[in-house]
Amino acid sequence: MDDGKKSLEQVLGLLDLELIEQDIFRGQSSEGRVQRVFGGQVAGQALMAAIRTIDPSRICHSLHAYFLRPGDPRVPILYEVDRSRDGHSFSARRVVAIQHGKQIFNLACSFQVPESGFTHQFPMPDVPPPEALEDEIEVRRRTADQLPEALREWLTRPRPFEARPVIIDPPGDRPARPPFDNVWFRACGPVPDALAQPLLAFVSDATLLSTSLLPHGKSIFSNLQVASLDHAMWFHHPIRFDDWLLYAQDSPSASGARGFNRGAIFRRDGTLIASVAQEGLIRPRG
Repeated sequence: MDDGKKSLEQVLGLLDLELIEQDIFRGQSSEGRVQRVFGGQVAGQALMAAIRTIDPSRICHSLHAYFLRPGDPRVPILYEVDRSRDGHSFSARRVVAIQHGKQIFNLACSFQVPESGFTHQFPMPDVPPPEALEDEIEVRRRTADQLPEALREWLTRPRPFEARPVIIDPPGDRPARPPFDNVWFRACGPVPDALAQPLLAFVSDATLLSTSLLPHGKSIFSNLQVASLDHAMWFHHPIRFDDWLLYAQDSPSASGARGFNRGAIFRRDGTLIASVAQEGLIRPRG
């Protein structure tokens, strides 16, 4: 098994929560993390907990979440689901993630019986296809001797997704450019349909925050305190990971040591499958 596929299977395993009591689930964290739990993992697990309490005929169409405290990767996370409402067409759930007796994350999400109606969307950005771009990890490995030693292992380790950014920036400080970023990504193996939405929530947190740092010539590896503060997603169409997806990201504003970021996730054929919004802490140190 190649390293990327193994990494993907580990992530899918994290999303397969353990039921310990009615509407209470337990999730583990990825190995190798020593400081805090990756925010996308908590978002994906919380959504998975909510899905486990919903009739399979209803599909999540939106979620809104707040990151309250850093997650401790050394201990499990408990997810408590409140069945807020089950109506004729819509269901609502509230999920609280708990560690050491305190809330670290909360999420509200809504589910709907599939319906037909009006349809429109913005067009996909005109960017090079993934075949014309380089794999980010391969570039990092090829230039490993130029990477900071403290980041070398982290930046070149196997990922559950292949990523081909239109622009590959160096880690740390970098030339300033407008706050727009486009990244093609693809899962390194098969993904069960039941895990598609939680996995998209997982990956949606990976690159979004750094978009607000682009016009300032900084990255998440610069001398900054960075953290996701909130996260929202809207699911428009079914998700499939058997082909490349484009994550088009922009940052309309930064102020008050916070950066606001938006994302649109497209299939290769131009179909907009999900929209994302997030505000993150981008506090200069010193």
